[in-house]
Amino acid sequence: MTKNDTPPAAGAAASRNRWGARPDGKGQWQFGLWAPAAETVALWLDGSETPMTQDDEGFWSLAAKAEPGLEYAFVIDGERRPDPAARQQAGDVHGPSLLVDTASRKWRSEWSGRAWDEAVIYEMHVGTFTEEGTFAAAAKRMQELADLGITAIELMPVGQWQGARGWGYDGVLPYAPHPAYGTPKDMQEFVEAAQAAGMMVILDVVYNHFGPDGAYLHAYAPEFFEEERHTPWGAAIDFTEPAVREYFIENAIYWLRDYRLDGLRLDAVHQIIDPSPHHFLVELGERVQALDLGRPLHLITEDERNEPELRDTGCYVASWNDDYHHSVHTALTGESEGYYAPFAHDPIGDLVLALTRGHVEEGQPRHGKETRRGRPASHLPWTGFVNSNQTHDQVGNRALGDRLISLADPRGVEVAHAMLLTSPFIPMLFMGEEVGETAPFLFFCDHEGELARLTREGRQREFKDFLSFGEEVPDPNAPETFERSRPFQGDPAHMEHWRDLTRRLLSLRAERIVPLMKSGRAGPARVTRTGPRAISACWPFAEGLVVARINLGSPPDTPPTAEPEDFTIGDPAADPFAFSLIVSPHK
Repeated sequence: MTKNDTPPAAGAAASRNRWGARPDGKGQWQFGLWAPAAETVALWLDGSETPMTQDDEGFWSLAAKAEPGLEYAFVIDGERRPDPAARQQAGDVHGPSLLVDTASRKWRSEWSGRAWDEAVIYEMHVGTFTEEGTFAAAAKRMQELADLGITAIELMPVGQWQGARGWGYDGVLPYAPHPAYGTPKDMQEFVEAAQAAGMMVILDVVYNHFGPDGAYLHAYAPEFFEEERHTPWGAAIDFTEPAVREYFIENAIYWLRDYRLDGLRLDAVHQIIDPSPHHFLVELGERVQALDLGRPLHLITEDERNEPELRDTGCYVASWNDDYHHSVHTALTGESEGYYAPFAHDPIGDLVLALTRGHVEEGQPRHGKETRRGRPASHLPWTGFVNSNQTHDQVGNRALGDRLISLADPRGVEVAHAMLLTSPFIPMLFMGEEVGETAPFLFFCDHEGELARLTREGRQREFKDFLSFGEEVPDPNAPETFERSRPFQGDPAHMEHWRDLTRRLLSLRAERIVPLMKSGRAGPARVTRTGPRAISACWPFAEGLVVARINLGSPPDTPPTAEPEDFTIGDPAADPFAFSLIVSPHK
């Protein structure tokens, strides 16, 4: 297959499972590496080198007898390098890889997954979620989250990067769980613990770039990248190359199959540019949905373009909806700098659009914006939008990592919490949000030398459009920046109040709202502005209605008709911040 040909269909077997080290179950391992420009490649295995052979597609391969746990590497034109598809490293990202048979795990329990409309997502950073910062420690807290009503854990990226601390988006070995979190077995144990508690596990994966330290593909496979085109993180990945497509598609299948994951969240797909007739993301979605793993598999995107195209394929269930976040955030904080500016013009009006249609920006002119963004997406199911009041991005990419509760009226944040967890979109909480966490979540990393300096100075430049955030940006490389980002260290009474609020809302969602959602949508949402900062919303389903009254700074102009309510915060007829919900099944 040539570079610009249409890739194989979902059922085709060509060029599959060619990256990395793969056991055959009989003591033999197949080793593969794509390095089309290399003159010589050898396998370094347990101290010995054996030449590999190259095919006409640029893949080098070799079959060798070996045992799990042995160290290996590829010697490329005399330079020893780790396997870019290593399942585990012996140490850091610069050293040898380890032979690991992740597919051989014997799962102790059955798991048939969960339907997408049941999803209540909890975004988790493994390193700060517990004091130990490991998969094993996090596993012990899975039942606690399930008891609150969480149904899906979304892990921030775990592909190994250099150093111990980081968010995970600068990984360079996307097949290898980060060793500070634990081993592949530890991660599989975590997944089983979450699923035993009834929760799905979704992994955030980064297919748009590699981190700045330890990505050796740039050196020995420059064909992996388009040097003439750059993303915010450097040379763009060339998704017209069949071997490149396979590297990432094999990665997606590996995580879903070997770790029994329920889904993947694909980071910043707007930076995945592919002019091929069959776009890489469409092929990935088709290949995933063609798997027969005995459970539904859910693919989610982060896409700044507000395009419904991938969701229209039927392969992707949802996309993160920043429009909803920006509307809520500006309504509660009044912030208007940077990307918040268009949403600060009329945040309540934008929130009406978000609660009605999903996205706010659908290609129409916007106040203060020269360019238009998005296309109409209201035909999508409400579950095609993952809504949030806070995420790692929106909190951690602030200069001081401020959470919403530190920036806005606490009662207003409670109202936003109730609105998020009871509307028929897919809600997502950022770890700690369920207990009203006030500690910051800062940007942190573990770089050294020149890279540390560049990162520190880059963070300072990043906030030139957000002057109100202040000029003292914490050093991302400092260990104390990481330590300050740990949640669950606040006032116990405050956390218990919020924990109870979350539990009551999610109980109502599971028992009353999700059954209506499963009955099917019965027409468009009816959402109106009832005052300067008040909204009335009605979502119709085949078997009933969900009706919400939302005050985000003022009561409605006309008091709402008194009806029996299933949940309230304050008095919707009189209080500036109030919320009421009526779940009304058809009789």
